[in-house]
Amino acid sequence: MKSITILVLETAVPAAIVDPRYMFNTVNEFYKSAGNQAPFKVQLAGLRKEVKLCDGKFSIHTDVLIKDIKKTDLIIIPAISGNINEALKANKNFIPWIIDQYNNGAEVASLCIGAFVLASTGLLKGKMCSTHWLFANEFRNMFPDIVLVDDKVITDQSGLYSSGGATSLWNLLLYLVEKYTNRETAILASKFFLLDISKNSQAPFTMFKGQKEHDDEIIIEVQDYIEKKCKNKITVDELSDKFGIGRRTFERRFKKATSNTVAEYIQRVKIEAAKKQLELSRKTIGEVMHAVGYSDTKAFRDVFKKITGMSPVDYKNKYSKSAVA
Repeated sequence: MKSITILVLETAVPAAIVDPRYMFNTVNEFYKSAGNQAPFKVQLAGLRKEVKLCDGKFSIHTDVLIKDIKKTDLIIIPAISGNINEALKANKNFIPWIIDQYNNGAEVASLCIGAFVLASTGLLKGKMCSTHWLFANEFRNMFPDIVLVDDKVITDQSGLYSSGGATSLWNLLLYLVEKYTNRETAILASKFFLLDISKNSQAPFTMFKGQKEHDDEIIIEVQDYIEKKCKNKITVDELSDKFGIGRRTFERRFKKATSNTVAEYIQRVKIEAAKKQLELSRKTIGEVMHAVGYSDTKAFRDVFKKITGMSPVDYKNKYSKSAVA
């Protein structure tokens, strides 16, 4: 029997505590109904017996205090809410315990922006991690020694797991169920919860808002210019000349400020504009392609799929107003 410890963090998102408990307990019921021993011992653990969340609107009673847990097999770190720095400060007393348990053989999984708590342990240094795409820039700035793969739904390295944003936590939970039981049980759970067991990217859900949380005012001007001129063909040389910065210095400053190369940023701005037109207008894919400055159908399709994980046709079929109707 695997011991699953779900942390009741201060400032946790209640659903990110309740959902994993529901998943693992449901799997236990599958086994019991088949006359077999339940595979999981599930417990809620915290610093206190009662933790009030969401300004006191929710109250969760823990099964055990972390100081009384000698050993566990899997630790679930739920998503946190509110200001990231304040949330990390409020949960700092969990960090030494997580590190000790990991060094004692436990595996650790973070859900959504619970990745910030896992990253704070130092265990992810040099490793891959995912989190909600909306917090990707903040994560990169806070933890530059971690390889953020914000397009991924799940990461798995050295007994450390992470999930992407929001409901992708269910995909990580399915992944863990399969790892600790078998494929048949994971498929049964996916059918019970109506989950797509094959979802492996959150790229189709990502909204590119431009990485402007930096202090380089010239680069912000460049970003604004790219966004205004997204219908045009824009080159690195044109930008470096316009803003009076040598090309090599310009490219270095841009990458440092935005975490994207200039070419990548231009592509992401164009594809975000294309996504909005595919969602909201009745334009054909060809018309959208030309509207965002592409003339080569294959090049547009390849870049679109690279960034969103879907072809323009599939994206339009899934998200356009006419498709929804």
